[in-house]
Amino acid sequence: MMIAFEFSLKFSVPEDGVDRQVARLGKAGCNDALIGVGRPGRIALNFDREADSAFAAVAGAVSEVRVAIPEARLIEVAPDLVGLIDLVA
Repeated sequence: MMIAFEFSLKFSVPEDGVDRQVARLGKAGCNDALIGVGRPGRIALNFDREADSAFAAVAGAVSEVRVAIPEARLIEVAPDLVGLIDLVA
């Protein structure tokens, strides 16, 4: 059964090519997220994602971001639906 999860992910990213990064995020499957790029070197994605579990929703989103922006480094997950350490391990 699919459940809707709302969560935010924040990443540290290279400061150049923000428009290109946003375009790649959409192609990688992050089209269920609002993307914020206000602070140089940071990107925030607010997801409204359906999945079987919170872990599947968050891990899938993190994986898509890493495909789109391989240099991205996860720095925050909110709310704490799954442990951050579970995602980076």
